[in-house]
Amino acid sequence: MNPNNYLDIHPEVENAINDKLPIVALESSIISHGMPYPNNVETALMVEETVRVNNAIPATIAIIKGRLKVGLTKEEIELLATNDEVRKISRRDFAVAVSQKLSGSTTVASTMIIANLAKIAVFATGGIGGVHRGAEKTFDISADLEELSKTNVCVVCAGTKAILDIGLTLEYLETKGVPVIGYKTSELPAFYSSKSGFNVDYEIKTTSDIAKILKTKWGLSIKGGVLVANPIPKKFELESVMMNEAINKSIIEADKEKITGKEITPYLLAKVNEITQGKSLNANIKLIQNNAALAAKIALHYLK
Repeated sequence: MNPNNYLDIHPEVENAINDKLPIVALESSIISHGMPYPNNVETALMVEETVRVNNAIPATIAIIKGRLKVGLTKEEIELLATNDEVRKISRRDFAVAVSQKLSGSTTVASTMIIANLAKIAVFATGGIGGVHRGAEKTFDISADLEELSKTNVCVVCAGTKAILDIGLTLEYLETKGVPVIGYKTSELPAFYSSKSGFNVDYEIKTTSDIAKILKTKWGLSIKGGVLVANPIPKKFELESVMMNEAINKSIIEADKEKITGKEITPYLLAKVNEITQGKSLNANIKLIQNNAALAAKIALHYLK
């Protein structure tokens, strides 16, 4: 069966596809599992508007009652934000979610899959998943990294989530042949901070050059994504020592409560936000907005 038979494309997105307008895919796990209500709804709508202001069409992606949704209504965003039965869907969950007509928010990996089915080349998120701290014992590695190695989508992010092992994540991406591009930076941002101490593969200073790299890579039939690291604006970044202390405390609490698997990331993000008294949530919102604006500009040049 044609995979497109499972797709429901929002009329605004479908018109953009037909009219060859730039489109930016957006994930939905941040709505259901990344932020508290009503910040999650407000952020989702704000990010979509940021894409529009930057001359592209937003396509927030999710699974609703077994249908792959490319572009959501406000009612569907509200459903994801408030319904406790909404699941977090990654690659392994696809067949079950679709066949059982379940509703779920999409991670970076599953958003990439659906965006690729809809032929959307550029995707904005907050931070990607990666190799978790202590992975040498737990083998906890996000499916996002594997998806980047095989699916032709450009992912714009503020680096890996700060709760992860950044060095090991970069090693994994190198092994999988995923180019890591820093937009106007030679250093990989660490989500809440513009600095991590780790270098990107290439610093690229213009969105038109990033678009050329995408065209060239896929034109050469080299499968897989491209990771574009976009530092959080300096006026919104958080002090790295403070954030590391908050993250370490959160990891200790997660170990005590035996939180593992797909539950670990939302747990740690919520705990860090609690420890920082809301500062991390505000930074998260600002960096996602920044990434959406950059993704729209890349999508515009990619189309040209």
